[in-house]
Amino acid sequence: MKKILVIEDEVQTRDIFSRCLHFEGFFVLTAASGSAGVDLAQQHLPDLIVCDIMMPDMDGYQVLSTLHQTPETAAIPFIFLTAKVTMADLRQGMELGADDYLTKPCTVEQLLAAIATRLERQDRLKRWYAAEAQPHDHDPATSANSIFPEHPTLNPVFRFIEAHYNQPIRLTDVAQAVGYSPAYLTNLVQTQTGRTVKRWIIERRMTQARYLLATTNQTVNSIAEQVGYADASYFVRQFRQVHHTSPQTWRKTDQAQAAVS
Repeated sequence: MKKILVIEDEVQTRDIFSRCLHFEGFFVLTAASGSAGVDLAQQHLPDLIVCDIMMPDMDGYQVLSTLHQTPETAAIPFIFLTAKVTMADLRQGMELGADDYLTKPCTVEQLLAAIATRLERQDRLKRWYAAEAQPHDHDPATSANSIFPEHPTLNPVFRFIEAHYNQPIRLTDVAQAVGYSPAYLTNLVQTQTGRTVKRWIIERRMTQARYLLATTNQTVNSIAEQVGYADASYFVRQFRQVHHTSPQTWRKTDQAQAAVS
């Protein structure tokens, strides 16, 4: 049974959400203040938290910031409730690591849909983490840890790219996999890393392409296909944009440098 924590100072809203979630089969914890919600989250480690932003003792942003300070609670999916959402609100929540926003008054159906999306995403991530913990037969120079920065909020994005970079994935595929809208994901990744999702996909593909060019005798066409490009000529153009030289020339230069050393 999934455990949901609702942090809401409005009694009526809190009670309605609690009853509906109980009816849907969730184990529900409720808190009437931010500080009480933090205590319950740390004690019970819920599967998901729904939290109002505007509360008297500790607002939702402070709750989220506090929970992100400890590993046990940092990864819990977090949905904000708010009476209004401005771009500044969205950006502040994104930077803190919020997973979603619901505008009050919201319907029970909207709440349940948002919770279902986040829990499904969390389950997918757990499966990815379990698979990632298994031994892999690939060169450590091409591992995700050497390509992507360590970032708690964006690690699911980077893990998805790592698992699928050799396929024709797009921004929408990544967004759907991690449970964000494409626009929200674009802003989140750009804000946190200074690069777009597309750029991270290209960087990962180019890292693998360089590894194959340096360590194998495979053709450029074959390498292009292995790193996710159905069109070899497009791969060559993109390689040239990134490295300012063609794959063939890059290979010759790398081989010459290896021979000298």
